[in-house]
Amino acid sequence: MIDMNIIVDTIDKVNIRIDVFLKDTLGLSRNYVEKVIESGNLKVSGVVIDKPSYKTRLGDVIEFTELPSTPLSAEPENLPLDIIYEDDDILIVDKKRGMVVHPSAGHNSGTLVNAVLYHSKGKLSDINGVLRPGIVHRIDKDTSGILCICKNDVAHKSIASQFSNHTNVRKYKAIVKGVIKKDEGIIEKPIGRDKNNRLRMAIDKNGKNASTEYKVIKRYDNYTYIECNLHTGRTHQIRVHMKDLGHPLLGDMTYGRPDKNFPNLQGQILHAYYLKIMHPRTHKTIEFESELPPYFKEILDILDGK
Repeated sequence: MIDMNIIVDTIDKVNIRIDVFLKDTLGLSRNYVEKVIESGNLKVSGVVIDKPSYKTRLGDVIEFTELPSTPLSAEPENLPLDIIYEDDDILIVDKKRGMVVHPSAGHNSGTLVNAVLYHSKGKLSDINGVLRPGIVHRIDKDTSGILCICKNDVAHKSIASQFSNHTNVRKYKAIVKGVIKKDEGIIEKPIGRDKNNRLRMAIDKNGKNASTEYKVIKRYDNYTYIECNLHTGRTHQIRVHMKDLGHPLLGDMTYGRPDKNFPNLQGQILHAYYLKIMHPRTHKTIEFESELPPYFKEILDILDGK
């Protein structure tokens, strides 16, 4: 079990139902958080909280203890998949916002892996083990867009090598808070695990090298629509780099704060829209592009005054 202390230290964290607060802060499902509360594993300033309706107060010290771990498994589930391309070696899917990539604590089912196992009848590479069959790279639950799934170990090794050597191309579109003055730039700062919160990443001089190229697509009064090209693939890379630049992603409750103009956003406005790789069998360059999903277009329409 893992113990965590979370301090309610800013006004934007106050007066929020504790199950909602922990779901957003820790990236767990609301159902899992409720089970933790029911088990008596949640305290606020030393007092056990047994109701998810408790609302946070400034200065609260939340003591959160995860439930004892149980063996996870990935079972096939008949879930909808948006398939962009498929052959005997790879499967390119357009992941929906809100879908977790693989099973983990609090997300035993309903993941992309569950869906892909059903679709492929289990014919996936097993290099990354039973919980991540075929998975070479990931995107966050609330990030939408393109993912490459590998159906065999030969394909997996080839695609993994391309990601490791940065010979592929991955581009994202995002909306950040504030107006970025420069038309383009490259952020090169190492990223490591946040020492105060294991679920966050942070700029760390002892972390891994990370490089994000960004380009402004359009500026608004208080927001900027950008494209990001990843030269490396660190966890939360775009989110951490843009926060460090002073322009956190709109909707990102982990690295930013609620936005008064979009108070109901649940997750960062970030879409993996482009992928270029070398096919593992034919060795030909192939490109894939995903249209902006409805949730992203709706935000742009509002900013454009439509």
